[in-house]
Amino acid sequence: MHGPRIDVILDNRGGILRVIDNGGSKKNRGYVSDQGSDGWHPEFMDKIRNHNLAGLEPLRHVYVHIPFCARICPYCAFYKDHLDRSETPRFCEAILAEIDFHASTRSIIPETIFFGGGTPTALSTAQLRHLLQGFRERLDLSALREWTIEANPGSVSARKAALLRELGVTRISLGVQSWDDGLLKVLGREHNASQAEVSFQILRDAGFENISIDLMFGLPGQTPAQWQSTLEKTISLQPDHISAYCLTYEEDTDFFLRHSRGELRSDIEIEADFFETAMSTLEAAGYQQYEISNYARPGFDSVHNRAYWIGADYLGLGPSAFSTVGMQRWQNIPDYRAYADRVLSGQSSISSTEELTDEAKRSERIALSLRTNEGIASTLMPADSDKVREFVELGLVREANGNLILTPAGKSLADTVAEAFI
Repeated sequence: MHGPRIDVILDNRGGILRVIDNGGSKKNRGYVSDQGSDGWHPEFMDKIRNHNLAGLEPLRHVYVHIPFCARICPYCAFYKDHLDRSETPRFCEAILAEIDFHASTRSIIPETIFFGGGTPTALSTAQLRHLLQGFRERLDLSALREWTIEANPGSVSARKAALLRELGVTRISLGVQSWDDGLLKVLGREHNASQAEVSFQILRDAGFENISIDLMFGLPGQTPAQWQSTLEKTISLQPDHISAYCLTYEEDTDFFLRHSRGELRSDIEIEADFFETAMSTLEAAGYQQYEISNYARPGFDSVHNRAYWIGADYLGLGPSAFSTVGMQRWQNIPDYRAYADRVLSGQSSISSTEELTDEAKRSERIALSLRTNEGIASTLMPADSDKVREFVELGLVREANGNLILTPAGKSLADTVAEAFI
């Protein structure tokens, strides 16, 4: 296995849910399902309130899940549902009501806000205005450093882009995935390459100075020449940030079923070659690989995702969103209709809770921090110096300034290295 397939389960666009060992079991013990309960989970929420009242810092990072999609992509494992215009106004009210609840129980002064999905830009211009203005009215944004919204090229318009800029969004993550129309059809995307380029220019014309382009490799039938062409086309547009993810066949997706039937095949060696091509091509063009799948021009790292990777507390809003505050983690119900029903009737949106352990937090920190260019502090690693020395001698990690950092060879085996230390 290689870097892009590290065995950690992620959600909230980078926030860790659990670390998986070779046998597939959860290493984060103490998971407690709490499906279908009423009220605001008084005992659990008291723990969160006490954490906040203990003199700790306010919550600085907020994720908002907007699950709506005009079309369901066959590879996507995030919670999503078909866009239903009759339901979206009520959904927006529920998001704002959930903010009201959390703001009444703890201090929220965000440094980052991230709207993910789904497709946040699938909401109408009026709904986006209502939602974003609601955030501005409810939260102290004096410390805000970055406000990201994910956008699909098929749902970008000049009017929508101008509105997002007007209401304080500073960063757009544009889901291009490929500049090859044939591969876009394989992925079930609603846009073509021409629309993606027009969307990028619309965002630039609206004044966005921080645009990320999302790409995927290891796609069914993708050739090295197609991947190289996609990288070069992306570089020619001069985005500020590029994410390059290896396709993974996730359970509960159409691609997973087709892969299990042998209709779609993956080749680890080819995927590793694509990964190395991305590293060499993007870094030669001035994009620093600051995390296994993420590259940026100087000063354009994702502040929000970096917060996840260093283990910062974060609040997740919306259906299926995860939150982590201190040693408490919880997930909202992954059903937007039930989520809205609960929140708007004063009930809990939480569907499951977890009491984290020190060992779980340490494992997560190792798994995520090893993926970054800063690496992980040696003090957090196991006291097995022989194991560390072995990986140094193999040329997979190096030691610098008291940290262990993956080498280029180690990045291609990031999951293997991480598993050795957690």
